[in-house]
Amino acid sequence: MFVYVLNMHGEPLMPCRPRKARILLKDKKAKVVNRTPFTIQLLHRSSDYRQPVNLGVDAGSKYIGLSATTSKKELFKATVELRQDISKLLESRRSQRRNRRSKLRYRPARFNNRSKKGKLAPSIQHKIECHLTMIKRVCSILPVDNIIVETAEFDTYKLKNPEINGVEYQHGDAEGFYNVKSAVLSRDKYTCQICGKKHTKLEVHHIIFKSQGGSNRMDNLVTLCSDCHSKIHKKQLTFNKKVKTFKHASHMNIMRKRILESLKREFNNVYETFGYLTKYLRENLGIVKSHCNDAFVISHNLEAEQSDVEYLFKKVRRHNRQIHKAKPSKGGQRRKNQSPYIINGFRRYDKVMYKSIECFITGKRSSGYFQLKSFNGTVISQGVSSKKLKLLEPIKGWLIDWRIAIPSST
Repeated sequence: MFVYVLNMHGEPLMPCRPRKARILLKDKKAKVVNRTPFTIQLLHRSSDYRQPVNLGVDAGSKYIGLSATTSKKELFKATVELRQDISKLLESRRSQRRNRRSKLRYRPARFNNRSKKGKLAPSIQHKIECHLTMIKRVCSILPVDNIIVETAEFDTYKLKNPEINGVEYQHGDAEGFYNVKSAVLSRDKYTCQICGKKHTKLEVHHIIFKSQGGSNRMDNLVTLCSDCHSKIHKKQLTFNKKVKTFKHASHMNIMRKRILESLKREFNNVYETFGYLTKYLRENLGIVKSHCNDAFVISHNLEAEQSDVEYLFKKVRRHNRQIHKAKPSKGGQRRKNQSPYIINGFRRYDKVMYKSIECFITGKRSSGYFQLKSFNGTVISQGVSSKKLKLLEPIKGWLIDWRIAIPSST
């Protein structure tokens, strides 16, 4: 484990061992800046000696792997978990606003007054910004010289049908039909796929609902009669069929170039590598597959000694943007869906100490009692008084923890 060091002006220096950091703090030659990862700032002038440091970034749609290395040692290793709930929350907000707007007849329509040219979906824009934020965070505690990013490009047609080739790319599943619905009905021979009825009103059903990330691909559509279709949506009937989703593959196809362009505007030495090179080197070295191990290979210092500590970052929601509750309380009055922002000096997702256990506040009540969970979601307590808690780190948009790293080789 390393302690990260800043000079008097807040610029990053090479990290030191915990023993040296304790001596500097004891002699009042440094002060603590951050707890996780532990960072100190010198209070006196230093030589500003630096070694060449490479930062490997395993870009992803769900997880990011980070590894900062020199030719001899790995200085920083981290796995970052991104949010996957943004589309669902936006859909909830949209339905709430539409419901309120329908009750205000004098309010003009607003669907044509927003320009969408060049904009990305909020869920994808969030993931790109998280990549940039984490890279800047590492560069703020380590003197990084080169940033090497693995960008993956996925052929969704090949993932769906490995034998596709040549002209077949130009012919979709619905070729020769008026639309996708008619192609699905023809594929299922105009028969309900649950009860087997034929001469009745037939409808096309999404196996994975669009609100849950489903698409309009033929793989995700099935023919049902109107009775079975209504029973499924009323949860009186289930239709179990596994469907491959290419959501994260399509997200990476959109993100890869934008991440590189944004990094090149911020930093000078930014390089690109590819997944097949990472896989080849990792297998030759006998390293176990993981996001941070991939990032270690991407950093190109393959003879460096790997770190025994892995930092964990998880992006969390900062504010409750749902303006009102779906159902009003008694008396017909709608109240804000939010308790006080700060209760007895604590906020949601603050890192606290409870009975010698480091955990996070995941639920708060105005009475001063909190729900506590560990980083991986294990419930520590459903209701603890604020008097029994000690604040370790205030929330800054991320849950941060560390663990003993996964062994690099089998």
